[in-house]
Amino acid sequence: MMSRIQLHSDGPVFSRLVWGAYRITSDPERREIAHIARMVDTCLDAGITTIDHADIYGGYRVEALFGEMLASRPDLRNRIELVTKCGIALVSPARPDHRIKHYNSTPEHIRQSLENSLRNLKVDHIDLLLLHRPDPLLNAAEVAGVLETLVGEGKTRAVGVSNYTPSQFALLQSKLNIPLVANQIELSVGHTAPLHDGTLDDCQRLGVLPMAWSPLGGGRLLDPEKGNPRLVELLTDLSARYNAGGPGAIALAWLLRLPSKPLPIIGSTDPKRVQALARAGEIELELQDWFQVLETATGRPVP
Repeated sequence: MMSRIQLHSDGPVFSRLVWGAYRITSDPERREIAHIARMVDTCLDAGITTIDHADIYGGYRVEALFGEMLASRPDLRNRIELVTKCGIALVSPARPDHRIKHYNSTPEHIRQSLENSLRNLKVDHIDLLLLHRPDPLLNAAEVAGVLETLVGEGKTRAVGVSNYTPSQFALLQSKLNIPLVANQIELSVGHTAPLHDGTLDDCQRLGVLPMAWSPLGGGRLLDPEKGNPRLVELLTDLSARYNAGGPGAIALAWLLRLPSKPLPIIGSTDPKRVQALARAGEIELELQDWFQVLETATGRPVP
């Protein structure tokens, strides 16, 4: 069974793997309410209880679609944790006043975005609200005030950020009287920069867990034509040795081995694929195998 972990000493408890709902509008068959419910049931059977959203996903449509599913299956609400993000403003028919893609980190927008998400998801609170991208116009003191208020009102149980550098994280945290409990970052065998730029070091130092988006590189990581064929071959060989059920599970297990304890976000809408990837939670890569994956991914041995 999938293990669970507390994001921070004052944060929520999530499953080690997270399911990202962002693709559910991309396929007509898979955006059917019955299919979305089946996906959530599959996740729960695999021990994946945490669901990741953002207001912008699917052209601002994913949350409402997921909310329809929850309305049809109210038994699911108390069995899952909900994450959503705000702060990116897309040019979209759903937002006719947006004439250019931009960021909006004003307190008014953050509050409105969260309240829209609650209405769309048909819930009275979420478990974690993240600021989706660093904003050069973010006023840290003002943003801290609205985040504290939203937690105090019970509309979100915790707050965090996404794609923040250590200095951006430190600035916002310096204005807050509550902890930022997560930083959702791009992290995979194919994108290892956070291992070296201080992001994961800071997570360990602060006791904050990173969430890893695109942990399989959007599928490119496992495609020998689009990615690194030597890496695909190695992951496939290791999958056979560890009885992992596929190279994707090895790529996720590689992330789970990191001492910062990242939570990879799986984006597949194929129940069988999610079941296979969930095997990652049962695998602990041997030390030299871990470094062999790193060397093959980067094309060079460690210094």
